[in-house]
Amino acid sequence: MFDLARIRNDFPHLQRRIEGSPVVYLDSANTSQKPTAVIEAMQHFTEQSYAPINRSAYRMAAAATDAYENARTLIANFINAGSPDEVVFTKNATESLNLFAQGWSRQRLKQGDIVVLTHMEHHANIVPWQMMAAERGIEIRWIPLTDDGRLDLSDLDNIIDGASVVSFTSMSNVLGTLNPVREIVDRSHAAGATVMVDACQSVPHAVTDVQAMGADLIAFSGHKMLGPSGIGVLWGRPDILDQLPPLMGGGNMIDDVRLDTFSCAPVPAKFEAGTPPIIEAIGLGAAVEYLSSIGMAEIRQHEMELTQYALDTLTERFGSDIVIHGPRNIEERGGVLSFAFRDLHPHDVSQILDEKNVCVRAGHHCAKPLMRIIEAHATVRASLYLYNDTNDVDILADALTSADDIFGL
Repeated sequence: MFDLARIRNDFPHLQRRIEGSPVVYLDSANTSQKPTAVIEAMQHFTEQSYAPINRSAYRMAAAATDAYENARTLIANFINAGSPDEVVFTKNATESLNLFAQGWSRQRLKQGDIVVLTHMEHHANIVPWQMMAAERGIEIRWIPLTDDGRLDLSDLDNIIDGASVVSFTSMSNVLGTLNPVREIVDRSHAAGATVMVDACQSVPHAVTDVQAMGADLIAFSGHKMLGPSGIGVLWGRPDILDQLPPLMGGGNMIDDVRLDTFSCAPVPAKFEAGTPPIIEAIGLGAAVEYLSSIGMAEIRQHEMELTQYALDTLTERFGSDIVIHGPRNIEERGGVLSFAFRDLHPHDVSQILDEKNVCVRAGHHCAKPLMRIIEAHATVRASLYLYNDTNDVDILADALTSADDIFGL
């Protein structure tokens, strides 16, 4: 049973009051709050168990290595990876995406080779490929959008024809759109492409089965799924990871080094040069244990109901004064509500909401190409997670109503 009251009590930040009023945190698509279980796991490891991993042989160091690798196993189980060795720790999803884009391009792509992206991508899945286009002369093609913010797949076969790589988001951080991952993966593979999925916005909110998704590589962040910042994950099929060159060289990622050459350690150490984010890995392991204890299917169901409530509440309250971007079908979207409110600048709206302790993000959300397509310089974005409730939505609506008084509307 999804016990929302108990869940909310697990998050210290939600117990805060500022000037006597509670905090309404609606910025989880940016970064999530952390439950006590994650905070305590990191603190305990720091106080009682911290030691270097994969180097020293004394008992405390061996125990620290075991704890680090146990976190890898927890994450592998959480996403249904075939083996913990398929899970690579990075500092964030941006590094994961760059590791693939730069490594694969320099090893396998040449001038004129085709990489396919979509119009709803985050900058982290655009800029690395643009860098490679400038360096290698690759061609970038784009999957466009429908008027309601879904991917337009009507011409997909022509777009991906001859493509070497297809890289796309599983869920838009602006529109909330949940993309048909398996369909795009299968059609891309049929065209001979290697497929990367940016799963930052979907992994925290729904069941993730990398084997069922069928992609070659998947990237996601720890801090969006109740874990700490400073750690991300690159999951990959073993054959792809074996072929992918490391992005960085140094300690821990080598098998042997000689004066004239070196050889890499096996995956995943091959990609984890230097001292890794040990404490952060422990925290992410605790986060996936916490999420698993609640159940990702239950979290998804809660968020669907809450998102529907938010769409209905804001539309009924404000009518044409609010424009919420993205699909209206709750089955096709997550809990991201990116909107324009009357003719007010999003930053002004954000400031009004902040005065009511309502935390949202205003801006281009690291998706400037998408902003231009939807003809918005910026939007206000309220994003929901497992710890939000209908009262949070009501407070958001009331705070938006207060704009009438402030701006005399």
